[in-house]
Amino acid sequence: MSTINDTFIAPPCHDEIEIVYQDEHLVVINKPSGLLSLSGKNPQNLDSVHHRLVTIFPGCTLVHRLDFGTSGLMVVARNKAINAALCQQFSQRRVEKVYHALLCGHLESDEGIIDAPIAKDPALFPLMAICPIKGKPARSHYEVIERFYRQPVDGISLPLTRVKLTPQTGRTHQLRIHCQQLGHPILGCDLYGGLLAPGAALTPRLMLHASELHFTHPISNEPFIAQHDSPF
Repeated sequence: MSTINDTFIAPPCHDEIEIVYQDEHLVVINKPSGLLSLSGKNPQNLDSVHHRLVTIFPGCTLVHRLDFGTSGLMVVARNKAINAALCQQFSQRRVEKVYHALLCGHLESDEGIIDAPIAKDPALFPLMAICPIKGKPARSHYEVIERFYRQPVDGISLPLTRVKLTPQTGRTHQLRIHCQQLGHPILGCDLYGGLLAPGAALTPRLMLHASELHFTHPISNEPFIAQHDSPF
């Protein structure tokens, strides 16, 4: 989900939306980093996934969103009935989403579960917070793909871990705040510590990509798997 402060003005996004799959019922796209999912209230934030796609697929609606800085796969419904069917799959947690990310530092464990409730905190807007009392249950699985060092920037070599992240719930900013909770924020995350590590400040984007989307096609009832390799 994307939470954008009312004062936020999105810089122009010159990258195109890639259409990964389309039929008469739905479209699967690869969203570029730096593009809003939905247009904001501010007219300067008109450009978005929905704003662009509705000119190609009139009547299309978003079933879910990705954060502004996150790239990757989204499924878009081409009519209200398909939207309702897909939204039901999301709400019943029958959609599997897989992300790839670069985390600051080297994780000790090769895999694990982050189980930490997430709550909105008006005093911290647009940030979310870990809150065992008021938070909604949130659970994410991580698996290490590789540990490496980024080439030195200003003489500083940055340790990074490439991971596969599988959220088992769908809270706002879930993966970003869970990785911070793990002690290894996502590189490039301006909200949850991903620019604070030495050598991280010049990172050009949030290093989080939605690489897989598994759901059931509402018309054929067949399993549908979309995949898109991480660009980083």
